[in-house]
Amino acid sequence: MKLLLVAVNAKYIHSNPAVYSLKAYASQYHDHIKIAEYTINNRREEILADLYQRCPDLIAFSCYIWNWDLIQGLFADIKKLLPNVIIWLGGPEVSFLPEEILRQHVEVQGIMLGEGEETFLELTHYYIDKTCKIEEIAGIITREGRTSPRKLLDMAKIPFLYHEPKVFENRIIYYESSRGCPFRCSYCLSSIDKTVRLRDYELVKQELKYLLDKKVKQVKFVDRTFNCNHDHTIRIWEFLIKNDNGITNFHFEVSADILQDDELKILSHMRPGLVQLEIGVQSTNPNTLKEIDRYADFETLKAAVSKIQSTDNIHIHLDLIAGLPYEDFASFKKSFDEVYQMRPHQLQLGFLKILKGSKMHQKANDYGITYSSHPPYEVFRTKWLDYDAILTLKRIEEMVEIYYNSNQFTTTLRLLQTCFSSAFTMYYELSRFYVEHEYHIKTPSRVARYEVLLQFASTIDSQYANLYAEALTFDCYLRENMKSRPVFSYQLDALKEEFREIKKHRNITGKEKHLEPFYYPVWIDSNQVKMKKEKPWIICFDYTKRNPLTYEAFYEEISYS
Repeated sequence: MKLLLVAVNAKYIHSNPAVYSLKAYASQYHDHIKIAEYTINNRREEILADLYQRCPDLIAFSCYIWNWDLIQGLFADIKKLLPNVIIWLGGPEVSFLPEEILRQHVEVQGIMLGEGEETFLELTHYYIDKTCKIEEIAGIITREGRTSPRKLLDMAKIPFLYHEPKVFENRIIYYESSRGCPFRCSYCLSSIDKTVRLRDYELVKQELKYLLDKKVKQVKFVDRTFNCNHDHTIRIWEFLIKNDNGITNFHFEVSADILQDDELKILSHMRPGLVQLEIGVQSTNPNTLKEIDRYADFETLKAAVSKIQSTDNIHIHLDLIAGLPYEDFASFKKSFDEVYQMRPHQLQLGFLKILKGSKMHQKANDYGITYSSHPPYEVFRTKWLDYDAILTLKRIEEMVEIYYNSNQFTTTLRLLQTCFSSAFTMYYELSRFYVEHEYHIKTPSRVARYEVLLQFASTIDSQYANLYAEALTFDCYLRENMKSRPVFSYQLDALKEEFREIKKHRNITGKEKHLEPFYYPVWIDSNQVKMKKEKPWIICFDYTKRNPLTYEAFYEEISYS
């Protein structure tokens, strides 16, 4: 019998640890089980043809909010092409309100609820060996009803997934050292599993050492709150420092407000680029945080982030969520500005999703929330935010993604912000500029975005248009040695002979370095940038040396007579 585990990922660089874990747990049936991975960018017809040509007897789809619409079409059509194929579903998108899914989709035989490793193993027993009855398998639902709940699995029993690293080449490796979350955030499904289970530390050491020895590029821990257990956190971070291979990066989701002094100290000793931290702030409104059962102290969180930033060796990603209870437009603006002032490397402005099974789903009517009927069930409006406000925040989110999170405009944005009362206001006005010039429809290319930002800056602070042109030129060369100079850059004709002498004297050869003149000190603190002198500073950008956190090139001033 051929069993096919199907994953449809959001991007190619992603992998689906769930299907690999199911297959590894049912390893005694290795020859019967295959995995098929696709992305939501694949054409549905291509996926369908591939599924058909594999001729499976049973297909189990891994279902999430990002792939649910696509998967519904797939299992409906594959049943037409392979009428005898048996279809099972699993994953967070189908584990809640499964009766409704079975009513809507007659093609589906059953649904695995919650953790699937042991459940899938027993299903393989049932279909291949006929050694058990379907009603004896815990943790499933069929048209005959639900079976008994599945007991939570011992983490030590879950096999290691990555014995064949070439399968995951150029993709993110997802690693799980714990399941469950001690917190009760009402918008999150992780709050349903209130029991935190840790993987045995000796196993974790062996598995991380294997990945380090293979020099994989990135390992992303999927633990919902990695630092919820102090000893577990300390031991793993100490192990990573001791065994650092100089290449692998590790990503953790942490609660910064519960980081302890010894944890902060360990972080300060890490190689720049060894670790990146994702920290969910979500809101700085205390009423909002209380209502969503998120008991985080913002001042404590801010102090911890500041402490981490002081050693300039950890990439920090901060999250905000728009559409939460008691957060109106003014409140969200305040949350945004307070988080922006912390200067994270990435600021994720997300929108509330009403997930089936969450407390937020149960209380949506109480909050006046309306949301999309289709995945990812994103909020349209609340008692505190109307749809116009949501659309405004959507446009601001796009500006933050293009200009801040790209790390391509760092100097210019710091300079430009001095013209506005707040960062939020700057992105709001930039979003209006985009709409006014229809850039939100005809999206500018990456290079053209520099020119658009210069147009915007020139309308805000026309007296210093040349200053903004230099700042953007500086930002251009911080990231890459352009084949041709930006059209708005200072022309080099008068300095060509001088540059030739500097290169000869400094032995600057090849394409790894670039010299550029600046009449404004755009690389220093923004409160001094509006100085100008007659003779330019000459800055040398060195692309053989880059900041591992921002990928910006090393640069220095070149003296000349």
